[in-house]
Amino acid sequence: MKTDSASQSRRARIADQIQRELSELIRLEVRDPRVKLVTLTGVELSRDQSHAKVFFTALGSEAEGRDALEGLQRAAGFLRTSLAHRLSTRTVPAIAFSYDESVERGVRLSRLIDEAVQPQPAEAKRRARRTPRE
Repeated sequence: MKTDSASQSRRARIADQIQRELSELIRLEVRDPRVKLVTLTGVELSRDQSHAKVFFTALGSEAEGRDALEGLQRAAGFLRTSLAHRLSTRTVPAIAFSYDESVERGVRLSRLIDEAVQPQPAEAKRRARRTPRE
């Protein structure tokens, strides 16, 4: 019987392969213009490998992200069928797409940090110079 660690490592390898194959399929085969600027950021595979949650980001506005999600959901059946021809696993998981907000959140936090550590504006520096020194 397989150990839990071995099955986790196998699931991780399969998830990585699914991510690579789906990335290529989306880039080369999907003709939907809503899906053109999509980057897959990760795949979570269920314990029984029957479901794969695919995380993605899309360049552009929030509305373009929603459009990309609609396009990916519409292409999910085609992608699963195409994936079946590329994987050597017994079963091919059902694919569910989910927008990955962590990248946007990271960019937003980085911007806030940059703003917080920026040098003082020129007006504040002038006021600081006017105070008498001891």
